[in-house]
Amino acid sequence: MIKFTIVTITYNAAAVFARTAESVLRQDYRCMEHLIVDGASTDGTKDLALDYKRRSDAMGNGHEVRIVSEPDKGLYDAMNKGLRMASGDYVCFMNAGDFFPDGSTVSLICAKAGLDGMQERDCRLPAVLYGDTDWVDNDGNYVSRRRLTPPERLTWRSFRHGMLVCHQAFYARTDIARRTPYDLRYRHSADVDWCIRVMKEAERMGLPLVNVHATIADYQREGQSTKYHRASLLERFDVMRRHYGLLTTLAMHAWFVVRAVVK
Repeated sequence: MIKFTIVTITYNAAAVFARTAESVLRQDYRCMEHLIVDGASTDGTKDLALDYKRRSDAMGNGHEVRIVSEPDKGLYDAMNKGLRMASGDYVCFMNAGDFFPDGSTVSLICAKAGLDGMQERDCRLPAVLYGDTDWVDNDGNYVSRRRLTPPERLTWRSFRHGMLVCHQAFYARTDIARRTPYDLRYRHSADVDWCIRVMKEAERMGLPLVNVHATIADYQREGQSTKYHRASLLERFDVMRRHYGLLTTLAMHAWFVVRAVVK
């Protein structure tokens, strides 16, 4: 049975951790691992995580919850820690405040991707599974469908047009993800660079990227890239320049400006 690792990064996230944990707890897919990588929170987040683990263990739902709480060097350092800990076939980052739309989301991903009959560590497994996302407000209420939508055929070149697949809806094969850790030179946009590098590796290996044609994540619009908008934009420009070249990046950013004005 294919195993999924969900990584949740937390730091003083007591106000929003519960909805993420509950959404994992109610997943009916049994072969799951939930890693909670906490940055030594001081607001009770760790206690909430320990209580969640006790409840999950008592349910006997086939989920393994593991918790580590210690200082780190920031969000992406914590994500790299999660990659090193992950034991599933696929890994996805569902950070504090983000959540699954319903209790059958992971089962749906598995079925839609045609993984039901496949075995763990099968070299034929798709490199990436991806889908749609919805935006929610700080209270977890639906706001809208994410403006950028996943293409039918995703490649690493697709991100020239922006981050068409949300990080929370991007399931990477763990062996590939671990070989392409987050680049800690980027403080706000390492997720964009990581997704592109994972997809480049998929192309090199001749592995498909599979659109599951479903909404598979709800996430808060207010995150790293919106809190530090200008720094994030500068980093994204550098990410795109490195992967697509300066002229292409300049042309695409000119189009982004035109699109924003027209809207």
